Amino acid sequence: MKRTYNFNAGPAAIPLAVLEKAQSELVDFNGTGMSVMELSHRSKPYEEVHNRAASLLRELMEIPEDYEVLFLQGGASLQFAMIPMNFLKDGSSAHFIMSGVWSEKAQSEAGKLGSTTIIATSKEDRYTYIPESFEDPEEGSYVHLTSNNTIYGTQWKKFPSTKLPLIADMSSDIMSREIDVSRFSLIYAGAQKNLGPSGVTVVIVKKEMLENANEGIPAILKYSTHSKQNSLYNTPPTFAIYMLSLVLEWMQDKGGLKAIEELNKKKASLLYSCIDQSGGFYKGHAEKDSRSAMNVTFTLKDENLTKAFLKESIEKGFSGLAGHRSIGGCRASIYNAVPLEACEALAEFMAEFQKKHE
Repeated sequence: MKRTYNFNAGPAAIPLAVLEKAQSELVDFNGTGMSVMELSHRSKPYEEVHNRAASLLRELMEIPEDYEVLFLQGGASLQFAMIPMNFLKDGSSAHFIMSGVWSEKAQSEAGKLGSTTIIATSKEDRYTYIPESFEDPEEGSYVHLTSNNTIYGTQWKKFPSTKLPLIADMSSDIMSREIDVSRFSLIYAGAQKNLGPSGVTVVIVKKEMLENANEGIPAILKYSTHSKQNSLYNTPPTFAIYMLSLVLEWMQDKGGLKAIEELNKKKASLLYSCIDQSGGFYKGHAEKDSRSAMNVTFTLKDENLTKAFLKESIEKGFSGLAGHRSIGGCRASIYNAVPLEACEALAEFMAEFQKKHE
């Protein structure tokens, strides 16, 4: 079977080696005579999977001991509500750095639960850059940012230092590069881009934050509930966590985050070079110093050409190159599991298409 060149924005590509391993274990996991999907989440065979995933995450990201690793459900969208529920204090404000639609959604949900302030935004310029310059607030509950913006193709290159707890939505670039976890009080990420299939959300939270969380919240929505129960308060998404553990093993085999980051830079450079050397035939959405290494967004000279490009790309075996419906154009999502060969094939197709239509 010929595999499609998968550039979907999420759910996205999963390493072929991971899919093949899951396939081989699907009916009989480790001699249990059951699939992972059939195991009790209280059983020892599943407990080993669960703890292995958390351990690998800690190891690969070098997560300090004073942080909890949680496996939750509901995606980043649930985190938009859980975070202010737990950490937005009465009479205080949550501060937001706005770099795209997901920042807007996070701020909107927090605004339903308390006071919010926008301390920086690039909305007036169609979110073409990361608004790195802002006045660091002295008072408030926390500062929130989105590390990578899938729709607009922008990404934080250097994270800010803040006096207040810093919270980051890393759904679309977690584990794509090395970061210093200790600079954040909470990191959250849906798995369906870099970590595996949809269904599980990773939360990395400083224990100090949990100790100061609001009371009077339903148990299922309290981070401390899940930390005390090793993310087993209710039935977790067991198969998604199993797949996450396999993806983390794959990352380890690849040489860890340093090696993955170098490969991601190489993939991004291929496509951005194609855009920059096209003489304006292709035009990137993001400003160069804010360009994402995960989502390469661009348009062609006119709408008809864009439509022709997308139509022909499907015929050539590429999937997911249409831009988000809110801005149109094209988008190549080149997450960790997208191989270099796929990006080379896309760059070649882009060059051929330009030559044919100039």
